[in-house]
Amino acid sequence: MPKGPLRVGVLASGSGTNLQALIDAVHGNEAVIVAVASDRAAAPALERAREAGIQTEVFPLAAHADRSARDMAIADWMAEHDAELIVLAGYMALLTSAFLRRFEGAVVNVHPSLLPAFPGMRAIEQALDYGVKLVGVTVHFVEDDGGVDTGPVILQRAVELGDGDSAEEVHERLRPIEHELVPEAVRLIARGAVSRDPANLRRTRVSS
Repeated sequence: MPKGPLRVGVLASGSGTNLQALIDAVHGNEAVIVAVASDRAAAPALERAREAGIQTEVFPLAAHADRSARDMAIADWMAEHDAELIVLAGYMALLTSAFLRRFEGAVVNVHPSLLPAFPGMRAIEQALDYGVKLVGVTVHFVEDDGGVDTGPVILQRAVELGDGDSAEEVHERLRPIEHELVPEAVRLIARGAVSRDPANLRRTRVSS
């Protein structure tokens, strides 16, 4: 039997603009977003999901014994919705090993730098402080390797910095790139066009 669209679960903590990009670009086409979870009840991303008819749930840390327990609850809920790929769309909590092992090789994140440069929080501010001339966006796999933003890169795009650019200005320039690369990465994964290089599992191969 032919395989249906890729079933995607999304984690989001904030406004959900990358979620909206996924809804607009791939939902109901190459992929279907089956569930959206957040650690914040007031996250606007949840309302975006509800408006699109997508199931939502909130998992505040205070409602669970610890981060691992909360993450396992999210994983169980995503599994109930048969999610095959998890996309972190502005999710501001680090995922524990328990979650990453549950969805091994199937968690994708978007980060506002050209990884491996400037991982972690305040990536744009880090880049500006360092004085680089190029910044960009990376979509990468998230792995249980003990690092932050260390998983294999799927897609990247760079832009030149202007003299005197502020962090807010840079963020505004990067946001539309995120909105293009996140859906494109999901499309590629849905088509089976992303694979690991057997000679170096740190690298991904992307076929057309």
